Amino acid sequence: MSFNRSRICAGLLASGAALACAAPALAQTTIPATAEPEATATQEAVPGDDGVIIVTARRREERLIDVPLSVTALSGEDLLRSGTQDLTEIAQEVPNLTLEVSRGTNTTLTAFIRGVGQQDPVAGFEAGVGLYVDDVYLNRPQASVLDIYDVERIEVLRGPQGTLYGRNTIGGAIKYVTARLPNETSLKLRGTYGSYDQADLIVTASTPLSDNLSIGASGARLSRGGFGDNLTLGTENYNKDVWAARGTIEFDNGPLFVRLSGDYVKDQSEARQGSRLIPSLVTGAPVLDDPYDTRAGLDVVDQEVEAYGGGLTVELEVSDTLTLKSITGYREDTSTSPIDFDSLPAADLDVPAIYENDQFSQELQLLYQGDRLNGVLGAYYLSANAFTAFDVAIFTTGALLGLPGLNAQTLGDVGTETYSVFGDFTYDLTDKLSVSLGGRYTWDTRDSRVLRTTFIGGYSDLFGPTAAIPIAVTSDFRGEETFEEFTPRASIAYKPSRNHTLYFTYSKGFKGGGFDPRGQTSAAPDLDDDGDIDYDDEFAFLRFAPETVDSYELGYKASLLDDRLFLSLAVFKGDYSDVQIPGSVGIDANGDGVNETFIGITSNAASADVNGVEFEGNAVVGRDFAGLGSRFGFNWSLGLLDAQYNTFIDALGVDVADQRVFQNTPDITAHMGINLGLPVASGIVDFLGSISLRSDASQFEVANDFLDQDGFALVDASIVYTDDSDRFSIGAHAKNLFDKRYIVAGYNFVAGNGRDVPFTPTLGREGTLTGFYGDPRRFFVTAEVKF
Repeated sequence: MSFNRSRICAGLLASGAALACAAPALAQTTIPATAEPEATATQEAVPGDDGVIIVTARRREERLIDVPLSVTALSGEDLLRSGTQDLTEIAQEVPNLTLEVSRGTNTTLTAFIRGVGQQDPVAGFEAGVGLYVDDVYLNRPQASVLDIYDVERIEVLRGPQGTLYGRNTIGGAIKYVTARLPNETSLKLRGTYGSYDQADLIVTASTPLSDNLSIGASGARLSRGGFGDNLTLGTENYNKDVWAARGTIEFDNGPLFVRLSGDYVKDQSEARQGSRLIPSLVTGAPVLDDPYDTRAGLDVVDQEVEAYGGGLTVELEVSDTLTLKSITGYREDTSTSPIDFDSLPAADLDVPAIYENDQFSQELQLLYQGDRLNGVLGAYYLSANAFTAFDVAIFTTGALLGLPGLNAQTLGDVGTETYSVFGDFTYDLTDKLSVSLGGRYTWDTRDSRVLRTTFIGGYSDLFGPTAAIPIAVTSDFRGEETFEEFTPRASIAYKPSRNHTLYFTYSKGFKGGGFDPRGQTSAAPDLDDDGDIDYDDEFAFLRFAPETVDSYELGYKASLLDDRLFLSLAVFKGDYSDVQIPGSVGIDANGDGVNETFIGITSNAASADVNGVEFEGNAVVGRDFAGLGSRFGFNWSLGLLDAQYNTFIDALGVDVADQRVFQNTPDITAHMGINLGLPVASGIVDFLGSISLRSDASQFEVANDFLDQDGFALVDASIVYTDDSDRFSIGAHAKNLFDKRYIVAGYNFVAGNGRDVPFTPTLGREGTLTGFYGDPRRFFVTAEVKF
């Protein structure tokens, strides 16, 4: 059967527009009072105010200390001041959060909160952490490493979400909120120049057309040379080449507010290829000295991402207590990617890939705000499609088997249709005691088409003219299933005084099941013991069930010393059930001892306890420090996590929980940031510094001495001058000041440890053990002018 697609490409879901990010200096700082009310955290402060942090995590304006949720809010102003440049950097200061660029990509996001997430970005898997752009949920992780410009704030909500807005997410949510248009004509230019020939320019302009109607637009050119080189192809490695734009129309007429926005991004960066961690087992190529260099030779397709979308938000104040809100979103993206697993010139394990994603979502909310009762009722709909096509070229293995150009093509087409209704209400029993009850009912329907074909003679016809011929169809599967779940939430909050809050919250999270589009039905066993490998066996072999988590949280928040000191402490326990474990394994189909292809196998093999502590704080030591008209403040965060598998059933039916670890989940995450502002001339100079710490972490459930990252610390520093008129600013920034090398992702297709047990390739012949690294030390200057 053929796939009727307008384009067999896909990949990166653009969010907003020119998607690039930055790492803020103070985690609990301020957001201008003009910020729009949103469904999660905001922070309010203008010069000279009392510094109280205001959030809308429960769809209404409240002081942060009154909200029985774990929320961190990062203002766009602080993100820019500290030189933060992409979304992954905020993980340095938010406890128990991991954000990384997915292996072999430039803009696909891997996200974990409190040990819950999803590492493999393949189609057909729901995200464990929800990412939102202006309240529109992004269904796929491609193009989600957002570059930051015109951002009002970024908010991180930890723990299951879904009774207040949007999609159900089992681990938590990250919200990227763009700035509202100002009420006067404005033009802003921001430029960056720095290490590795980084040269960025962002232009933002807006103007009111009438008292009620405004328009605005932004454009961004983001470029940087590579941190390393591809020694085989002569191209750059880890470079950046992005164009992006956003346009907005806003209508505000008292009770009615309408916002229509659209965005576009095109990423033509070179393919990001990994660095081998072991010498090649056949040709003996040594490990390269520079981990940002690579010998990858795959070039049958270019790395390219194109993504666009739009959103329409309509709010109507029906009365003093009732507001209707509609959020409509559409997104589409296409991408191609040459993923060279082995990072060698020959096609030992090469995967050129094509992706296409599209989604439509509609959310309706009815918000009520009374004297004692406050809450929201809502309905959510999502229709999405994720198409993936890729070859698995193992030409060196094919030559050994007498099958030149051996290649396995996979086409996976996964559709998602979701309906849900939700509600969450809080009632103040007394001035000191309140209770909240919420719930969500979700219907998730997943349909999947999987077609796998073995070729010889080279790459398939997906990747240009070819002489390759198909020799076997190993999967031809269609399946559909609906998953339903009710997820409740309840909390009780007690305020012994205005500036202290104690709370206890229970919430349940749910992530739907599906079908692994990399599965090979010809490898399915006789699961129903009827003596035949039939559709029921294939269905059960490719299918994986939903996973759930029951989360319990006890928290304390306080605002002290005339609101100069904010503290937040949370102790939580998570009972994680039916954990989805995706994996890829080599397959020896003919029993000759050589794996001639690989398949994806996803199971609900595990249950676990995920328990921990989070401590955050923000202190303003002085708004006129030392009587010099200066300011001094600091912030900190600490996350402690104990994530342990209770059961983990392997492919042989053996419980190996004591041999498995949580991936991308360090036991300790910590951060400390300071900001000293001194008046100079007609402005103020801010001296900012931060240090972030992450303890040991594993890339996969099985520990690996080569691939896993030991604990490390990153140090950043900035000096920024801002004129009192706020018309211009200039800054100098240093990231990763001590040039720490640290692994953020990798591939592993070898058995053994290379010492006591020799390496044995599980797919290909050279042994694939490849790492991808975080950014090296960088220096850059920024300048911004407003007209």
